Amino acid sequence: MNSTSNGIGRYVKIGLGVVVAVFLVKGCSSYNTLVQLDEGVQNSWGQVENQYQRRADLIPNLVATVKGYAQHEEETFTKVTEARAKATSTTIDASKLDEQSLKQFQANQDALSSALSRLMVVSERYPELKASEQFQNLQVQLEGTENRIATARMDFNNTAKQYNTEVRSFPMNMLAGMFGFSARPYFQAKEGSDVAPQVDFGK
Repeated sequence: MNSTSNGIGRYVKIGLGVVVAVFLVKGCSSYNTLVQLDEGVQNSWGQVENQYQRRADLIPNLVATVKGYAQHEEETFTKVTEARAKATSTTIDASKLDEQSLKQFQANQDALSSALSRLMVVSERYPELKASEQFQNLQVQLEGTENRIATARMDFNNTAKQYNTEVRSFPMNMLAGMFGFSARPYFQAKEGSDVAPQVDFGK
């Protein structure tokens, strides 16, 4: 009887060991999935920042070019420069990206877009400016950058959606909560934010 009981107990222990091993393997696999998706979100955010930085790098040359033909528009130049300074000073650690920080980042970038739009209105008053080769080259670069910004934002939202779906789905949400994986915010799809801003130099 004791021999039989010992045999059953041994099989029970083996069975429990197998179950625990399966759960551990599944848990490790799920954790690795979360890590990979999180890395994807951080990489996508890096692309967003790169494209916005590319735009910021173009602005000094753009302002200098416009200023060469429109010296009396100092207020507009000042607003663009100030908006650029504020936008470039807003940096976010991708691993700590949350709704509040993204909202602030987006607000500062939108303010810069508005300032750039006002600068473009100024260019309409100066035909020689619009005809200059340097200005036209900057136009092409800026329009291309605006398109890349729109694409990078869309890619980020898609990547974040895939990650968020995993984080919020059962039973993955339990593992996510244990290891500090939280949902990521999206760029808000308000009017004009999901397409490249119109940068019309009066062509």
